[in-house]
Amino acid sequence: MGNGLSEQKGFCSRMSFLQSFHIAILGLDAAGKTTVLYRLQFNEFVNTVPTRGFNSEKVKVPLGGNGTVTFHFWDVGGQEKLRPLWKPYTRCADGIIFVVDSVDAERMEEAKTELHKITKTTENQGVPVLVVANKQDLRHSLGLDEIEKLLALKELGPATPWHLQPSCAIIGDGLNEGLGKLYDMVQKRRKMLRLQKKKR
Repeated sequence: MGNGLSEQKGFCSRMSFLQSFHIAILGLDAAGKTTVLYRLQFNEFVNTVPTRGFNSEKVKVPLGGNGTVTFHFWDVGGQEKLRPLWKPYTRCADGIIFVVDSVDAERMEEAKTELHKITKTTENQGVPVLVVANKQDLRHSLGLDEIEKLLALKELGPATPWHLQPSCAIIGDGLNEGLGKLYDMVQKRRKMLRLQKKKR
């Protein structure tokens, strides 16, 4: 688990073939990305190892009024040497889940740099971002206001819709609510892109 490597050729064409939402799960190492992925897939805690490449899972998630939605998640390793791999996985993304460790105040600046870098690439302009503030169950976790400020989320710009979701990936708290928000943002963006196409 967590050691797959992918050939990028034909990646986008494969994505368009899948009738699901393509979501990249990113964040620094040890933030809890793979825990988020497997909590969503199995609805239970799965003990994970550091991801050396990526994990890919197609997951059906019940989202209340929207029924069951199929997401194709790509959870990409967060170690510094693996971060250049993020870009190809976001190239065709409908949305990005960026996971942060709410207790790791010292690395928030690093997380901010990586988040802003990936959202400001040309291919990701306007792609909705769900920021998952993981480990909110722990005693020394930062509050949402503080995380929003440290990640400078308001500086992502009006073109990038985002939502900050408190979460505990181990027990699954907040994940479905966050995905519901991401789904709404993705649908809104798709509608806007369709309208823009019609006007051309």
